[in-house]
Amino acid sequence: MKQSHFYAMLSRMKYINRWGLMNNTKNENISEHSLQVAMLAHCLVLIHNKRFGGELDAERAALLSIFHDSTEIITGDMPTPVKYFNPEIKNAYKEIENCAADRLVSMLPDDFKEDMEEIIKMSEKSDEELKRYVKAADKLSALIKCIDEIRMGNDEFKQAKQTIESSIHDMNLPEVRVFEEEFLPSFYLTLDEQDLT
Repeated sequence: MKQSHFYAMLSRMKYINRWGLMNNTKNENISEHSLQVAMLAHCLVLIHNKRFGGELDAERAALLSIFHDSTEIITGDMPTPVKYFNPEIKNAYKEIENCAADRLVSMLPDDFKEDMEEIIKMSEKSDEELKRYVKAADKLSALIKCIDEIRMGNDEFKQAKQTIESSIHDMNLPEVRVFEEEFLPSFYLTLDEQDLT
């Protein structure tokens, strides 16, 4: 039986820090980020299903979210201003991400490859609609990071917060508006203010 390095490689997500161009009060790695995105995407799809009559798979959204940045184990975290600087860089980076995904999948046993490639690349036709929620959750996670940093007195994240809020509103997802009204305000509170009693 041939050994596979895939899951050992995935465990390295904890070594890839986000927000590399920013002064952080606390570093955030892609492992932590991916867990939060999974929880948020699950929530957004639940909102879609329970409040807007949808029938999407919230667990699948969470699963896709867990792996949504896994290629950064190979590529590193490209800062957003660089990644989207112009269409040429954006397209080149997409190609690099695709090659990194192929490299990760190549580490798997043959009988796992098809399943994991569909997850890492979100290539299933049924995942097309879920991608919107994973992307929205990714942006919400970034917004929450900005909120945390600003609460700690770090003004470095003020402009990023405004930019991210604008991009979230541009997505025009009613599920996100529900999240912003019902769940997001608590992220501005201290533990005592969240009233755990």
